[in-house]
Amino acid sequence: MYRTLNPATEELIREYPEHTPAQIDAALARSREAFAAWRATPIDQRVAVVRKLASLVRARLARYGALVTQEMGKPFSQAQVEIDKCGRGCDYYTTSAKQALDPQTIQTEAAKSYVRYDPLGAILGIMPWNFPFWQVFRFAVPAVLAGNVVLLKHAPNVPACALEIESVFREAGAPEGVFQSLFLINDDAAKLIASGEIAGVSLTGSDRAGSAVASVAGKNLVKTVLELGGSDPFIVFDDADLDATIPVAVKARMLNTGQSCIAAKRFLVNDKIYPEFQRRLLEAVKALKVGDPTQADTDLGPLAREDLLANLVKQVGEAKKQGAKVLLEGGRRPGKGYFYEPTVLEGVAPGMVAFDQEVFGPVVSLVRFKADDEAVALANQTPFGLGASLWTRDTAKAEAIAARIDAGNVFVNGMVKSDPRLPFGGVKRSGYGRELSVVGIHEFTNVKTVWVG
Repeated sequence: MYRTLNPATEELIREYPEHTPAQIDAALARSREAFAAWRATPIDQRVAVVRKLASLVRARLARYGALVTQEMGKPFSQAQVEIDKCGRGCDYYTTSAKQALDPQTIQTEAAKSYVRYDPLGAILGIMPWNFPFWQVFRFAVPAVLAGNVVLLKHAPNVPACALEIESVFREAGAPEGVFQSLFLINDDAAKLIASGEIAGVSLTGSDRAGSAVASVAGKNLVKTVLELGGSDPFIVFDDADLDATIPVAVKARMLNTGQSCIAAKRFLVNDKIYPEFQRRLLEAVKALKVGDPTQADTDLGPLAREDLLANLVKQVGEAKKQGAKVLLEGGRRPGKGYFYEPTVLEGVAPGMVAFDQEVFGPVVSLVRFKADDEAVALANQTPFGLGASLWTRDTAKAEAIAARIDAGNVFVNGMVKSDPRLPFGGVKRSGYGRELSVVGIHEFTNVKTVWVG
């Protein structure tokens, strides 16, 4: 059952039944019919739909932001930023898609040789709850512009967001069947991938979910792009400007109440500046306000679900038993709602839950290092490889170290984030394939060689 349950109040607002086999078959029929026409639609007309989409999204910034806050608890101010980012993503592709999809001439001994970028068909998006609009837009907009059609299986706790996204695509002018939301159980999603009707799958979620989907897709030779979990290192070298570093460190860990795959999760700090960094970070975290996510001055809202809260409590408890020292004791807040007060741990080391696992919530894990090579080794000592953030005044050194970091994104003196202009994705158990940029729009195309003798 899909349902809207307010995580700040635990109030059940509405339930939505899963789609029946007959409804799924009808959606697939609409998808097939739509693809035949949409792939032949001139790119300028597809771009016009996305331009209208950006306009509608911006006009509904507050409405959609409030819906995100209600369904998954993101502070309203941050939810509006997410919605605005959807508009900016649309803007990027309205100016870049045509050039990215134009045939590329390559000189050979042929009279003519070139590469075409043709659509694949129906792309299934399996999307998470933590950025319920942006995650969908960043995969769906380039896929649709390339001439594909989209079926969305959204997370079961954000059904109203899924329906609103389907509605706004339609209002923007996308023909029936180009974008459809389906409420599916996992078994139905697996059957859909194996049905022969799906040309590609884009999944953002846990490494467990990615492994399950990749297994079914691989068995049926269905193209996949997987953006999975992360345990991103935030490396602070001894020459870092702490005035610039500390505010970003707090934001990088606490944005969306710490519920982000690219959040800074392991803070690796040079011994020489560790005492000062620890003191200032602790002060900044203590100043954060936890509370009603609809209020403008709230920094941290509730976690999105009760099971996520329970798992976070378990992880912190295990880390303490393993020897992590508690500098700031957070924990579950009494009363209604899935609230967790910020927690800061130090003395975190490999072998501890707080180092080895992805900790999805407002928990800071502090790790000390002496030499740069040790920092690189600690950063890479993880099954994940999504992002990393390096802080130093010596940017030449940082760029040399960036080449040694096993991650899909390395930011120097900046917070790891997705940018429509740049490829986004990970390595190792953080997944494979790329979203965004020209690379992202090509992921779900047939990169077709044409050779004319």
